[in-house]
Amino acid sequence: MKKRIISAIVMLIIVIPVVWYGGDLFRLGVGVVSILALKELMDLKKSHQPFPILVQLIAVISLLFLVLTEYEGYSILFGITYRGLAIMLLSLLALSLFYDDKKYRATDAFFLISSVVLLGVSFNAMILARMTDLYLFIYLILIFIFTDTFAMLMGMAFGRHKLIPKVSPKKTVEGSVLGTLIGTIVASTFYHFFVSPITFNVIIVTLALSVIGQIGDLIFSKIKRENDIKDFSNLIPGHGGILDRLDSTIAIMLGFLLLYSFI
Repeated sequence: MKKRIISAIVMLIIVIPVVWYGGDLFRLGVGVVSILALKELMDLKKSHQPFPILVQLIAVISLLFLVLTEYEGYSILFGITYRGLAIMLLSLLALSLFYDDKKYRATDAFFLISSVVLLGVSFNAMILARMTDLYLFIYLILIFIFTDTFAMLMGMAFGRHKLIPKVSPKKTVEGSVLGTLIGTIVASTFYHFFVSPITFNVIIVTLALSVIGQIGDLIFSKIKRENDIKDFSNLIPGHGGILDRLDSTIAIMLGFLLLYSFI
């Protein structure tokens, strides 16, 4: 527990100034974090074969292209470009033609492409949210923090019925519902005072994002279970890896792209 608390304090000391300052520093920070997240997926042993160095390099370049592309203006509505997707798909797929099946197969390419797209779009959305408005970004993070925290606490206190025991044995229906309720109330209240007067749409979108965040958490829990691992890495002492901390946030950012026009 002591190690976990110290790690959390160190993360806050690093993250808060970067988020507050924004700009190129924030984009650089998100780019670095996205690479670390991709590495955790590339290091999974049971989902694919070990990737050749050249393939890993092209995957990282493709990821950064998606993460850092079009972070200003209307891109928040239209997202990544078809040019970026074309480069990524063609390069990662074509490489499977030049490697032996024991080193890099087409199925490995599809796993890597899906990983790059998932992380690229979600981390790009993170930059778009921050560049749009600092308080909008904080609002999205509050959804994750309060939903996740109170789902765990309420589950421990009142949990009786398992949510999806095959995926995450400790999560309960009661914890999930109460976590969503508290996360929605706190984040919506923040939105009202710091972003814009609250509307019914804001409440519904916040509720939806809270649920989406929990779905993201469960999806990454399933990935860990399928690969027989407890954490994606030990990068953050007491917390696991990047994906252990940002699983819900990744899903919320994708939901933000989908639902932004409704608030």
